[in-house]
Amino acid sequence: METALRLFRERGFEATTMRAIASEAGVSVGNAYYYFASKEQLIQAYYDRAQAEHEAACAEVLATEGSFAARLRGVLCAWVRVSEPYHEFAVKFYKHAAEPSNPLNPFSADSAPARESSVAIYRQVVDGCTDRMDPELRSELPELLWLLSMGVVLFWVHDTSAGCARTYRLIDRTVPLVDRLVGLSYLPGLRGVTRDFIEVVRELRE
Repeated sequence: METALRLFRERGFEATTMRAIASEAGVSVGNAYYYFASKEQLIQAYYDRAQAEHEAACAEVLATEGSFAARLRGVLCAWVRVSEPYHEFAVKFYKHAAEPSNPLNPFSADSAPARESSVAIYRQVVDGCTDRMDPELRSELPELLWLLSMGVVLFWVHDTSAGCARTYRLIDRTVPLVDRLVGLSYLPGLRGVTRDFIEVVRELRE
């Protein structure tokens, strides 16, 4: 997998063959295909590993922070930290993952395990926080936060600042806004608006 990521970065995803990956990794083509039936499966394995690294990086903040804002900020920043070594690869690979029909698209059926694991992290963010929020919104919020994280990923892919400083700044500016909106959802006068919003989300999901 490490060899594949390097070759994808150097030669591009389309130009890199399984034969080239096997040769560079010092294994037979048959052996490579035994473990990974395609280049796409190699990327899915990368998704799974990156997800596991993110879960480990989030453990401390989820265990120690109680506020929704601190938990959300910690999880988003942890993703940027663990993903930084793969930034150059992501920049070149993004055009493939962004294609709606591509199995590597984060919304595809093939990406469901990694996507569900990521949503589970944001469920921990919500379930473990001490903030008051609308009960119905609480149940829908993990998936909405995952969608927010996809926006952060898109920004990160195009971030050329040193150490992805602009992405960290985006997180610092966005999290307080999300926190305020979630807090407002509990107010009686805004519960109707919250319900309408939730209905839209559920309708679009069907």
